[in-house]
Amino acid sequence: MRTRTVTPGAGFGGLELSPGGARPGGARPGGARPARPGLLDDGVPPGGRCRLLGVFAHPDDETFCAGGTFARYAGQGAEIMVVSATRGQAGQIRDAAAGTRRTIAAVREAELRLACHRLGITRVRCLDHVDGTLADAGFPALVDEVAEVIGEFGPDAVITFGPDGGYGHPDHVTISAVTTAACQQAAGPGPGPGWAAAGAAGRPPRLYYRCFPPGDLLIMERLAAWLTSLPDRFAGTPAFAHALLVLAEAASTMGHIRDHVQVRWYPPGSCVVEQGEAAAELFLILSGEAEMWQQSNGGRDRLGRLGAGEFFGELGIARRRPRSRDVVAAASLTCLVLSPAPPDMFAGRGPGARLAGALPGAQASASPAAGNVRAGQDVISIDVSEQVMRKVEALSAYRSQLPLEPDMFPEFLLQEIFGREYFMAVPTGRPAHPDEVPPEPVPEPEPSALAPAR
Repeated sequence: MRTRTVTPGAGFGGLELSPGGARPGGARPGGARPARPGLLDDGVPPGGRCRLLGVFAHPDDETFCAGGTFARYAGQGAEIMVVSATRGQAGQIRDAAAGTRRTIAAVREAELRLACHRLGITRVRCLDHVDGTLADAGFPALVDEVAEVIGEFGPDAVITFGPDGGYGHPDHVTISAVTTAACQQAAGPGPGPGWAAAGAAGRPPRLYYRCFPPGDLLIMERLAAWLTSLPDRFAGTPAFAHALLVLAEAASTMGHIRDHVQVRWYPPGSCVVEQGEAAAELFLILSGEAEMWQQSNGGRDRLGRLGAGEFFGELGIARRRPRSRDVVAAASLTCLVLSPAPPDMFAGRGPGARLAGALPGAQASASPAAGNVRAGQDVISIDVSEQVMRKVEALSAYRSQLPLEPDMFPEFLLQEIFGREYFMAVPTGRPAHPDEVPPEPVPEPEPSALAPAR
């Protein structure tokens, strides 16, 4: 397995893109440089534009999948187009003020256009397919639609989901197969005199699958360390609690984090955590109230009350010590619970008992979520740390889907979740198969150890 980290000066498959075509070996005027893989040349030539096309199933796919990459290359002068096969009309409506089921298609298309504007994407197109039905659409006709876009736009590179759809969504799986077939079609003879499938360098577009390598980041540990570093106890708003719930669920689904994310309800009087227990979970109150108690010298002291938007359990996690207090539901209590593993139905309670995920000596890796990649294929790692906040601003355009504001979370946490995006180059003539990518993670080499393939 070879992993490449794209750094300034990295080339597009070893060929530097410019208005005049490609220079063999990726050499720049005034000196040669070794060929290194990338999606586009980081140094877009003055006066020239490289073209990048993203083909996805729903509005917001483009931002979650490649928002940082799009923003990075748009900032360097690349011309970027995004195509969404649907308008996301079957998506959830998390903010009733944003739209209704009757208006949601138009709302989500408008959100898509705003998100793309924030990323620097200049062209946006929605095809007229219904969300959730791509697998039932006529495959050849859908391939022709995407191939027509490729022919009109003439991209140098195309990005879409991998064959597994990222996490198995049928629409994602279908758009991956469709885009793959359309790129293969673009590499062949065109259907007519208006055909212009070749990109700026005079060749058919290269296809890249967005991959989501499983990571070792436990945001419960990062949050616990952050919370305990603050001079005063953190108290978020209910909107913050809702946003963290949605962000954690999305990050977990896409493999950015390895926390187990769960929402639990506790009736009044329930003991949520007990003093002396091993610290294995971080709690955020979504609704209701809880009381904190501490036992000492045979007595029991009330320490305070907690409400929506407040965390508890962080002290034990950050300091790797047993719980220092009881937390009891004072009213009907609903919590977002982050843990390193799914709950164990046989887990015990009390000091000395093993709770779900409370493995003695177990620690999360210090590496961020992007620190591990799957073996078996060349994976291109794009550093988008400078574009993370633009990606978050684009995500916040999706008011109907994500109750998110860019300044809700500490930037270091967003950097660790979204700071890198991974792509796999598709071999010419055939798509990569999910079985070719073993699930075993391996550490990403240090940048100094990266070398171009021979």
